[in-house]
Amino acid sequence: MSTEDHKLTFWEKAGYGCGDFASVLFWQTIMVYLLFFYTDVFGLAAAAAGTMTAVSRALDAFFDIGVGMTADRTNTRWGKFRPYLIWMALPLAVAAVLAFSTPDFSPTGKLVYAYITFIAFMFFYSAINIPYTSLLGVISGEPAERTSASSFKFVGAYSAGIVVSATALPLAGYFGGGNSAKGWQATMALYAAIAIVFFVVTFVSTRERIQPIAREKTAVGRDLKDLLSNTPWLILFAVTILLILFVCIKLSITVHYFKYYIGARHIELFGISRSLEFEWLASAFNVVGQAASLLGVLLVPWFSRRLGRKNAAIALFVSTILFTVAFFFLGPEDLVWIFLMQFFASVSGGPVSPLLWAMYADTADYSEWKTGRRATGLVYSASIMSNKLGWAVGAMLAGWILATTGFEANVAQKLDVLIGLKSMMSIIPAVPGIVALVLLIFFYRLDEPSMDRIKEEIAARREAAGLAEAM
Repeated sequence: MSTEDHKLTFWEKAGYGCGDFASVLFWQTIMVYLLFFYTDVFGLAAAAAGTMTAVSRALDAFFDIGVGMTADRTNTRWGKFRPYLIWMALPLAVAAVLAFSTPDFSPTGKLVYAYITFIAFMFFYSAINIPYTSLLGVISGEPAERTSASSFKFVGAYSAGIVVSATALPLAGYFGGGNSAKGWQATMALYAAIAIVFFVVTFVSTRERIQPIAREKTAVGRDLKDLLSNTPWLILFAVTILLILFVCIKLSITVHYFKYYIGARHIELFGISRSLEFEWLASAFNVVGQAASLLGVLLVPWFSRRLGRKNAAIALFVSTILFTVAFFFLGPEDLVWIFLMQFFASVSGGPVSPLLWAMYADTADYSEWKTGRRATGLVYSASIMSNKLGWAVGAMLAGWILATTGFEANVAQKLDVLIGLKSMMSIIPAVPGIVALVLLIFFYRLDEPSMDRIKEEIAARREAAGLAEAM
C-alpha cells in the first residue's frame, strides 16, 4: 500500500474523533463528578467511595488486557475493532444510567449496589473504548497521519469535556427539581443517548487499513511476552499512570474545592456585579479547563512538527506542572488568578495526552519491527490499563486524603480539610508529574529518525510478503 493510500480525509479524522466525544461524555462525568456524586448525593463516606472506585477500576484495568487480546483475534467483514462500537454501545448506556442511580437501600446495600453497577459500567466502557482506541493504530501506517488523527480524537474528547463541564451540574439541578439523585440519573441517561449516536458515526466513517505481517494466530503467552519486552511501551505505560495520577487527584476534588474552599463569591468584573454559587463557579472552571485543553490539542500537529512528539510532550508537561503548583498560593478571593492558572495549565497540558497516544502507536510499530508480529489491540488495551490504574490510585488517594483530614459532606470544613483540598489542587499532583518527566527525558528512545527507519523496514517486509493491506 502506498503512502498516499494511508492519507486520511478530514471527514474520516472527524468521524474518528466522534468516538472519543461519545466516550468522554461518560469519562468526564466520572473524572470530575463521581467522587462528589458518591459523597454528596449517593451518600457514601469519602474513604468508602475512594476505595470502591479504586477496587472497581483496578479490576477493570486487568479486564482491559482480555478485551485487547480478544479484539486482536476478532475477524469480521468490518474489521477487528470497529464492530465493538456497535455491539457495546447500548449495554454501556444502560450500565451508565444504573451506576448513576441512587436506590433506597441501607448504607451497606448502597455500597454493594455501587460496587456492582460501577464495575459493570467500567467493564462495558472498556469493551467499547479499547477497540475504539486501537483503531488509531490501524487506520493508517503513517505516523504523521496517526498524530493528526490523535489530535482529532482529543478534539472530540475535550469538546465532550466542555459539554459535561458546562451542563452536568445545571442539568442535574433542572431534571431533579430539588431531588439531586433523580437529576443525576436523568442527566446520565441524556449523555448515554447522545453517546450511542456518536459511536455509530465513528463506525460508519472509519475503516481499518493495517493488517499484521504474520498471518498465523499467535499464542496469548507470546503476545504478552512481546509486550513485556517492548521497552518503549513499558516506559509509556509508567508515564501514563503518573500522568493520570497528576490529572485525577486534581479533578476528583475540583467540585469539593469550590464548594468548601472557594464557596459562593460576589464578583465585580467589567462593571458587572454578581453573586455566584459554587455550582456556577465549578462549572465555569471546568469549562475553561476543557476549552483551553481543546485549544492546546489544535496545536498538536504544530508542536509535533517543530519539536518532535517526545520533546513537545516534555516541554508542555513542564509548563502544566508549574501552573498547577501555583494553585497552592491562591486564596478564595483570588478568583481571577485561579481561572488564569486553570487556563494556562490546561492549554499546555491538553496536548500531552494526544502526543502520548500517538507515541503508543509508535510502540506498536516498534514491536512489529522487532518481533514480526503485531498486537495493536493488546498494546492499546494494556496502555488503557495504565490509565485505569492511575485513576484507581488517584481516586483512592483523593478519597483517603479527604477522610484523613476530617472531611464530612455538606457541613462547614475545618482548616485541615481546606489545606488538604488546596494541596490536592497543586502540590500533591505535581509529585507524580515530575517523576513522569524524568522517565520521558532520560529513558524513552523512540524519536522521529528512529520511527522513520522502522517504518521503512516494516514497509519493505510487507512488500516482500506480498500482503494486501487494504480491507
